[in-house]
Amino acid sequence: MDNKNVLLTGVTGFLGSHTAIALLERGYKVTGTLRNKERIGPITKIIGRHTTKVQNLELVEADLNDEFVWKELTRDKDYVQHIASPFPRKLPKNEEELIAPAKSGTLNILHASLQNKVKRVVMTSSVAAVAYGKTKDDLKKVFNESVWTDEQNKQDSTPYYRSKTIAEKAAWQLINQTGSELELTTVLPGAILGPVLEDDFGTSANIIIKILDGSSPALPKIGFDIIDVRSVADLLIRAMEMPQAANQRYIASSGYLTFKDIAMILKEHYPHRKIPTSQLSNYLVRLFSNFDTSLKPILLDLGIKRNLDITKAAKELQWHPRSAQEAVLSCAESVIKKGIVK
Repeated sequence: MDNKNVLLTGVTGFLGSHTAIALLERGYKVTGTLRNKERIGPITKIIGRHTTKVQNLELVEADLNDEFVWKELTRDKDYVQHIASPFPRKLPKNEEELIAPAKSGTLNILHASLQNKVKRVVMTSSVAAVAYGKTKDDLKKVFNESVWTDEQNKQDSTPYYRSKTIAEKAAWQLINQTGSELELTTVLPGAILGPVLEDDFGTSANIIIKILDGSSPALPKIGFDIIDVRSVADLLIRAMEMPQAANQRYIASSGYLTFKDIAMILKEHYPHRKIPTSQLSNYLVRLFSNFDTSLKPILLDLGIKRNLDITKAAKELQWHPRSAQEAVLSCAESVIKKGIVK
C-alpha cells in the first residue's frame, strides 16, 4: 500500500482511538479530528503506546458543524472514517441538541467528501438505528440491516437512538440523491466494550464499572448486543477496503448478554470481588431511575430482548469478531489496571 490517506473524525473517543491505532498498524496515514486541541498531546501519547507508526498520525481541531473545515480536511483523502457523534452521559432537556449536530455534522462531511472526490466514507452508526421504534408485534421478529428504527415512535426510542437513525438516514438520502461516485458504508455496533486506553472511556464501559465497583446492589433485567472495540475497528477497516462493502450496512455484534450474564462472567473471573448477581424487579428499576437519571435511556429494554441477525458482516466480509466474553473481560482488566475501579 502506498500510504493511503484516511480522515478519521472523533479520534479521542473510545472507538476512534482504537481505529486510529488499527489504521496506522496497517500502514495508512491518518488525520484525526478532535474538538479540543488541548487533547492533541495526551491522545498522541496514548496512541503511541500501541503502535510504532505514530509519525503517520496528524491531529487537528475541527467542529462537526463547521462546514468549511471539512472541505479543507477531506482534500487529498482516499477515505473518511466518520466515527464522531455526540453521546451524552445524561439525556439533554431538548433532544434537538443531540439530533441537529449529529445530522448536520454527517452531511457536512459527506458534502465535502463529494466535492473532493473521496473514494468511500465509512460512517459509524449504531444498532440503535435498526432495533427501536418498534411495536409489540415487531419485537417478535429478528432484525437485520434492511430494517430501520422508526424515529417517529418516541415510546420505543430515546433522543440518542433517534439522533443515530436520523443522521444515518440523512446520509443515505444524500448519496441516493446525488448519484455520485462517492461510496458510503455504515457500521452499526451494539454496546462497545473491550480494553479502555485512558480515563476518558466509552459510555458502555460504565456497564462493567458499575458491576465491578459494587455500586449496584442488584441488576436490572436488561441485555444488549455486545461487541469488542477492536472487532469494530477491524470491521470499519474491512468496510473501507473491501469492494463488496460499498453502499452496504453492517451490524457489529458478537452476541447478546444480559447484565446478569455479564456479572456471572466477571464473578467467575474475579471470585474475590463483591459482584452482584441478583436481579431487581422492573418496578424498582423504574423507581430508581427517578433518582439516577443515567438509568432513563435503558428503561426501554427492561424485560425486552431485541433479536438481531448478526451474520451479514461475517458472510460478506469474512469478519470474525472476538467473543462477547472477551469484550467483557478485557474491559474489566483494563479498568482495574488503570485504577478506574479500585
